[in-house]
Amino acid sequence: MQLSTKHLLGIKDITTADISLILSTAQQFKEVLQRPVKKVPSLREVTIVNLFYENSTRTRMSFELAEKRLSADTINFTASASSVKKGETLLDTVNNILSMKVDMVVMRHSASGAPHFLAKHIPAAIINAGDGINEHPTQALLDAFSIKEKLQTLEGKKILLVGDIMHSRVALSNIYLLKKMGAELMVAGPPTLIPKYIAEALQVKVEYNLKKALEWCDVANVLRIQLERQNQVLFSSLREYNLAYGVTKKLLDGLKKEILIMHPGPINRGVEIDSDVADGHQSIILQQVENGVAVRMAVLYLLSGSKNS
Repeated sequence: MQLSTKHLLGIKDITTADISLILSTAQQFKEVLQRPVKKVPSLREVTIVNLFYENSTRTRMSFELAEKRLSADTINFTASASSVKKGETLLDTVNNILSMKVDMVVMRHSASGAPHFLAKHIPAAIINAGDGINEHPTQALLDAFSIKEKLQTLEGKKILLVGDIMHSRVALSNIYLLKKMGAELMVAGPPTLIPKYIAEALQVKVEYNLKKALEWCDVANVLRIQLERQNQVLFSSLREYNLAYGVTKKLLDGLKKEILIMHPGPINRGVEIDSDVADGHQSIILQQVENGVAVRMAVLYLLSGSKNS
């Protein structure tokens, strides 16, 4: 079996069969990662460039580790230490890299649609590692994998996304994926951080009261306040935000059930989530990080197959 697409540009563009194939392949790679020898020769002849125009710690390390575990040759590119600073365009940069015979490009960029632009102009397989406020497909895949691992299925599960929905590419990819896989979705946060179109356009529930939202859900995926993407003041202060929308132990203890707590990172402790929740027994945040490597191995492996076929 192989994916229906040559690239992974976004969850919006792939099928439920693609998602299921990636998740089942990731399960096999997770088993590989439990072995004493964690390396497999699957991508021995494949060269991958990690093209990061935006800062990243977890995603970048996760992709690099996934590539090494698959025995790929990797090139790491950081825009801040490159000719981009001298005025080189995106297409020039990539063409120069491709002239070195690169097979795949993992790309993060602050401009929404940058990976889609590349996919139209170059022959290599493109993996979107986050583009502007558009999508972050591998994060949604690892989130789905982590939920499925704990709850056995996504179908019919009630998933809550809390926080800065307006600026979150993680939220958009999660909504696309979870709806395709039969989950129910709700978003919660201040009205200024939830797009007006979201309920109608994406068929998700909207709730401005955090306690009500938490009482509804099976899983709460808590999103970071993205101050770097906000060009205007959208709430009074971080302290006020924490009082109204911070996920606290007291809030969780007041629920009639236990729910799973997730966070894509980096965590603003004491803002959107308290430390005793992030580090508590309901949290699967560290499992998300672990699962990220297996999911990205699956994506790289499957796209290299569709490229070579």
